[in-house]
Amino acid sequence: MASFRKAAINVFRAINSNKGTIAASTNPLQSLRPLSCYSKFTPFTSHTQTQSLEIDLSNEESKRRLFNRLLYRSKQRGFLELDLVLGKWVEDNIHTLDENRIKALIHVLDLENPDLWKWISGQEQPPESVSTNPVFAAVRERVMKSLDSHSAPEARATPGQPWVRGWDDIKKGRDGPVSGNQ
Repeated sequence: MASFRKAAINVFRAINSNKGTIAASTNPLQSLRPLSCYSKFTPFTSHTQTQSLEIDLSNEESKRRLFNRLLYRSKQRGFLELDLVLGKWVEDNIHTLDENRIKALIHVLDLENPDLWKWISGQEQPPESVSTNPVFAAVRERVMKSLDSHSAPEARATPGQPWVRGWDDIKKGRDGPVSGNQ
């Protein structure tokens, strides 16, 4: 799968590269070698990693498109808990965010799902660059407030420890499980 991805990236680069560069090259395959950075947006990487993020809030149409894109990215992550938490927070707050907060939101949306969930739910301490992000701090505050008001501390995983208890742990005795969901 990795070789297919590399091949697809190289084909994409070849198609989007400057035609003058390919024509001037003595070896056409030379233009397909991996580059240290991308000059254009590719579907395989986040655009925020390679170039400065330009946010256009000048007219209503560009705002609408940006807000819809961010709302979609926050609700369709493929990680149900994050889909619900981030999607609801973005839905409630997207229209009040300024340009810097939108950039902070994009930074949060670029984080990996398992790490982001562990950091938001308090299972692990986030890195300094993430914990100082104002959007991350607001989402984490909302999640922690919800956890504090709706669940007992003993029902949560200990910070830094994986959740290993089963759904039927309350059933103790001779016919109870030895561990987990048996």
